Amino acid sequence: MAETYDLIVRGGEVVNHQGRGRADVGVRDGKIVFVGDLSQASAGEVFDATGLTVLPGVIDTQVHFREPGLEWKEDLESGSRGAVLGGVTAVFEMPNTNPGTTDPDALQDKLDRALNRMWCDHAFYAGATEANPKVLAEMERMPGCCGVKIFMGASTGSLLVSEDAGLAEVLRHINRRVAVHSEDENRLKSLKGLAREGDWTSHPEVRDAEAAILCTQRLLRLARAAGKRIHVLHITTAEEIDLLAQHKDIATVETTPQHLTLTSPDCYERLKGLAQMNPPIREARHRDGLWAGVQQGVVDVIGSDHAPHTLEEKAKPYPASPSGMPGVQTLVPILLNHVAEGRLTLERFVDLTSAGAQRVFGLAGKGRMARGYDADLTIVDLKAKRTIRHADQANKAGWTPFDGMEVTGWPMATIVRGKVVMRDGELAEAAHGRPCRFVETLERG
Repeated sequence: MAETYDLIVRGGEVVNHQGRGRADVGVRDGKIVFVGDLSQASAGEVFDATGLTVLPGVIDTQVHFREPGLEWKEDLESGSRGAVLGGVTAVFEMPNTNPGTTDPDALQDKLDRALNRMWCDHAFYAGATEANPKVLAEMERMPGCCGVKIFMGASTGSLLVSEDAGLAEVLRHINRRVAVHSEDENRLKSLKGLAREGDWTSHPEVRDAEAAILCTQRLLRLARAAGKRIHVLHITTAEEIDLLAQHKDIATVETTPQHLTLTSPDCYERLKGLAQMNPPIREARHRDGLWAGVQQGVVDVIGSDHAPHTLEEKAKPYPASPSGMPGVQTLVPILLNHVAEGRLTLERFVDLTSAGAQRVFGLAGKGRMARGYDADLTIVDLKAKRTIRHADQANKAGWTPFDGMEVTGWPMATIVRGKVVMRDGELAEAAHGRPCRFVETLERG
């Protein structure tokens, strides 16, 4: 008697631990139960993936969905809608909301808000402050928490831990890998006077490479003294890649599609405030250094740092304009275009967007297309040519820094725990995202 499945993804080219080749994927109860030849099997639903490529579900480990308190820019529903339209099956959301995610009640509030509203699976960061180190250990053990986030350079409200003593105190109280925005606050303050009003090309001077390098040197010294693991977010300098390569026993590394694609000063001349983010887009030698880090395996994860602001806010003359840009919906197309142009292999794409997140953060049951794992799949057409447009973006701000860019490679379907939530740009009837689980905080039972 033929095997029966809830879903079979049939006839696609699969990229997983076995390599790359044609295979079917059988799903039952939201889990992968077989990868191979299922031509004789039946299913309640069959997805014909002929001519398409089936990847492990893409995980975006750095998004700012702005809820609560900043919902005119984005919210959990709209941000996650953009995620699944872009082929992303899970996101880790940042704590610099209003109020910040700095105590257990605030974290639980985000989890409650996400219920039946977020289209993809999700986890939330706990935000470190000078005042809350003692509560961070409780927060990082909560189901649905991906870890603690430290801002060493200027951020929202109290979410700033800039001095060595405060950072050491945070590290002393936590046990999981901590994610860090690494820019030296004192140097940033000293460079503020370099801002030229209305001239965005001065942004990488105001937040220069040295501010990032100095901070990462301090961070590594303090983390090693504390015996703690760190994840350094959105690396932007060639020097930091070389530095972090010497500390891979304790440090993992993240960069963004924007920093791998855009360069200064032309991006600021062309996009003005739409190119402004922290740390900044830098000149070509730094982009080349980041690509070297990708190719040499120093970079572990690519996250979008999706952080939208309205066009009205972005139009304010520099430095009054806010930093941040949307990215969750374009992460997959931008990286697939790099695959098409030979800068990135498809296998490395999978490592950076699925396996890397599982390895760095200890995701339970995700990040791998294998028997027993969640049936999270990103199905793409590697040959599809599309133009990225403002009008197609789900983010509330309604724009992308990549407007008008033609790319080769496009997400055609997003499957989360065996349910097709996006297909050919159309969403399923209802959102069913759930909190991600982590091996260090698995519930007893």
